[in-house]
Amino acid sequence: MKMKNFLLLCLFAVGVNLVSCKKNNNDNPPDNSLQITAHSEDQARVASEMDAVANDANIAIESSAAFSGRLQDIQGPICDATIDVDAASNPMTITITYNGTNCLGNRTRTGTIVLSMNAGTQWKNAGATINLEYQNFKVTRLSDNKSITLNGHVAIENVSGGLLVNLASLGSITHAITGNSLVLTFDNGAQRIWNVARERVFTFSNGINVSVSGTETVGTIPNVAEWGTNRFGHEFTTATIFPLEFRQDCDFRLTAGTLQHHTPAVTATAEFGLNASGNPVSCPAGNYYLKLTWTGMGGDTLTVIRPY
Repeated sequence: MKMKNFLLLCLFAVGVNLVSCKKNNNDNPPDNSLQITAHSEDQARVASEMDAVANDANIAIESSAAFSGRLQDIQGPICDATIDVDAASNPMTITITYNGTNCLGNRTRTGTIVLSMNAGTQWKNAGATINLEYQNFKVTRLSDNKSITLNGHVAIENVSGGLLVNLASLGSITHAITGNSLVLTFDNGAQRIWNVARERVFTFSNGINVSVSGTETVGTIPNVAEWGTNRFGHEFTTATIFPLEFRQDCDFRLTAGTLQHHTPAVTATAEFGLNASGNPVSCPAGNYYLKLTWTGMGGDTLTVIRPY
């Protein structure tokens, strides 16, 4: 059962990638409407790629007995990367080097992720924390060759304790991801500072389920998951209204959740897990849709529905 669950974790790392709108992105949109739709896509893409890296980190950590606290190492491959473990140093390190292989048919990844943890710490224990450093981590979307590049540090804390390989028996595991002053480089060369504060709650019911929420308060806005400066040079916050839900029994797709994007000019709500008419739907055979709603410059309520 444990090996089966670990294989499911590996599948999860592959399956929960790229929640991105299928649209033509204009790097210099002329009005608030185009800016908020572009920003919504940027946020979804950055968040999903960071989640994908966190999943890779889980695989690498739980594969190593020195890091995880398991009795022995197990094999936990990442299809587009190599893993190098140094358990003799202090801090101990795991280096994940991405090789640009096209695993899913939608994007390539290059660059390096370095995980470090104090010697003697065991990831299975509540409160254990891993430092994760992005080193020129670049993701290129093959449909249009648009890329994002991340540099900087985040901390991943095993808040509840426990290993995901044992999720079925534990019932629930909570991880927290926090990071300040990440440098995000967009495909047009613009560099911006982003911050992140997210909680990921793993449960097991008909497979692995993950619920993602923001945990920071920025100004008067609670439950903020990301904040900083967007590609247009405007300050923003993205807050969780309802947690984002990912389900294994729906191929690890984003099945529900609501975000609210705040910028100086526009506040927009993005609702996920919908059909083409904008109504909630349970695991469709085709695409899910998101609905982005905001108030336009003329005071009208504007809505865009896009597949993802």
